[in-house]
Amino acid sequence: MKWIIALGIIIISSLTAFYIFISHQPQIIIGNGLNGPKDMVLIPGGHFMMGSNTRLAKPNEKPAHKVYVDTFWIDQADVTNAQFATFVRATGYVTTAEKKPEWDTLKTQLYPDTPKPSDDKLVPGAMVFVGTETAVPLDDASRWWRFIPGANWRHPNGPHSTIIGKDNFPVVQVSYSDAEAYAQWAGKRLPTEAEWEYAARGGVEQANYIWGSEFKPQGKRMANTFNGKEFPVVNPINKIHIGTTAVKSFPPNHYELYDMAGNVWQWVSDWYRADAFAKEAEGREPVNPQGPADSFDPSDNTKPANAPARVIRGGSFLCDENFCMSYRPSARRGNDPYNPMSHIGFRLVKDAK
Repeated sequence: MKWIIALGIIIISSLTAFYIFISHQPQIIIGNGLNGPKDMVLIPGGHFMMGSNTRLAKPNEKPAHKVYVDTFWIDQADVTNAQFATFVRATGYVTTAEKKPEWDTLKTQLYPDTPKPSDDKLVPGAMVFVGTETAVPLDDASRWWRFIPGANWRHPNGPHSTIIGKDNFPVVQVSYSDAEAYAQWAGKRLPTEAEWEYAARGGVEQANYIWGSEFKPQGKRMANTFNGKEFPVVNPINKIHIGTTAVKSFPPNHYELYDMAGNVWQWVSDWYRADAFAKEAEGREPVNPQGPADSFDPSDNTKPANAPARVIRGGSFLCDENFCMSYRPSARRGNDPYNPMSHIGFRLVKDAK
């Protein structure tokens, strides 16, 4: 009899714990076009700890500090090739990578004494990940990145590449300006850095990854990150895929948002300052922070510290535990807003009214 009573207590306790767990999960509302914007998730406003103080955190992620954001809608997935193509057909828009670069724009990323390149060098194109054949020191990204004439959103890896059959892949080779133009057409906007991190965390406070504390729980890949044996070696790749995957190929976070880690970096609206979090933490709790008024990154000695840069978040298919680990929700980086790349895309938000 005693074992029956004990078993009953265990079952009741387990059910109670399960009920408490379920009751604390956020109610997920996904718009269908009638009740809320189609394919957008309603993120309930609230307080959260932004940034990180863990051993994995880099200086630009510190310190963790309390922030409040209002309720907002966010795209469930990154903007896809098909969606971007619809925008281009409707507007005739021409992306940054499809235009001849302007010297006045390029020189903002260069030291004042840098000579202007000859006109034959200023051709439409974009940065493409090309990888290496053998292991190399990881202190010079030019070893695995190359400017490829003719690379753009239709031909993300160069003029001989294509997006045919990849309608549901995230659009890449789009600059910050391209993302803003799409947002204006769609009646949305780019998320702030605070909104992005709040949504990415999915209510899981200060976890190392958007799904929890382990990178590969029970050996399972949870995001499209670098899948080679040693970054940035891709040749031979031994049948291992290195590149973007279709959106929603990996499990969503607790807010039912896909690819908030890996696949492609995502533009957000803030200017990038390496010390932004340290400055925010000095004052009262920020409410709907819009980011700093300018850029500052003393860590990159290839360009002036005040060169314009916008924040990108989420990491990409190139992130590796031995390289950048930027698939963590607090990880952040600055990127030239006029520099489209083969691993940067975006998703949008909309104010809740």
